[in-house]
Amino acid sequence: MGDPSSVMHKIPKLELKGSSYEVGLSHGTLLRTQILSQLEIYRDIFQDVRKFDWARVRSVASEYHATIGQLAPDLLEEMRGIADGIGASDVDITDIIALNARSEIALGQWDDGCTALSWKLADKQILAQNWDWRTAVGKNLALVSIRQEGKPDIWMVIEPGIVGKIGFNSASVGVCLNAIRAKPIDTHLLPVHLLLRIALECTSSQAAIAKIEVLGGASSSQHILIADSDGGVGLELSPRGGAYLEENELGLLVHTNHFLENKLVDEPPWLSGSPVRLARAYALCETVAAGTVGHELASKVTPDVLRRKVFADTFNSPQAICCMADLSRTEIIETIFNIVMTFERGKSPTAEVLIGRPASSGRPVYTMPW
Repeated sequence: MGDPSSVMHKIPKLELKGSSYEVGLSHGTLLRTQILSQLEIYRDIFQDVRKFDWARVRSVASEYHATIGQLAPDLLEEMRGIADGIGASDVDITDIIALNARSEIALGQWDDGCTALSWKLADKQILAQNWDWRTAVGKNLALVSIRQEGKPDIWMVIEPGIVGKIGFNSASVGVCLNAIRAKPIDTHLLPVHLLLRIALECTSSQAAIAKIEVLGGASSSQHILIADSDGGVGLELSPRGGAYLEENELGLLVHTNHFLENKLVDEPPWLSGSPVRLARAYALCETVAAGTVGHELASKVTPDVLRRKVFADTFNSPQAICCMADLSRTEIIETIFNIVMTFERGKSPTAEVLIGRPASSGRPVYTMPW
């Protein structure tokens, strides 16, 4: 059975800087092998879940070209740089757009399940998640930092070829992502992975939310959990409008793979374990917090504690918080990585990234910034 962390000791760490095109060119050059692998993996996945051959995938991706050029021209230039950096005659910017619009082209038919949480603890803000997906993708993950003039520095865990993903910036703004299976999509709006990157180019959560609103929202139904040092907000986005979620009385906000408040889209039930994980994560966090409050609780809740006490939980396996392969299915889906970001006023933001399943021992933990 595939193990997403079996080769992760070699995970690349990239430091990208310069103009949008230069960032993309370095990305494409340095991760050429991984991006070509990603294209093959997603070629197979699109055929599996949508019965789309690559020509049809490219056709849908081409519909996003003008949208991205109008709403996020810098990111289109970055994608152009990625394609040029790969330097393959059979790969162009449309293929890179397809990777960046993978969630939208699939029309919500992905089968990934993730558990994300935001936790406001006195003067400390935690933002964390398990990212669950097909293990074939795990071998291609990379850690990147991006430095561009006039923008906060950014650190992300990325799927190579995609310009935005889970991570944070030097202004202590961070984002997590939960896939939602719902229709419709709208190719006149931006794919969610671009919105993640745009959010990380902002200096506060509220500025990021305002920017997403100005852009019209998301092309597909997705949940972005965003936080800064002042707290977290859940953004249940869809082409028909969004709903915003607040932290509870414990400062907690947890989200899995179904909408809680957004009733504007057609969302049939799909992952039966999603509500179970939601309730379980809240219960586990409450157990961690039992008997402590304020600064004592803030000191108690560390990345290691969250990994061991929450994100390693295997209740209701295989659809657990720490996802494991379902032997009744042909595709192998597991927790690929865990990230815990910490934002504190007066301190630089940090994150710990564990590659693989938190329930497995001996997995490497990386620190960002490095």
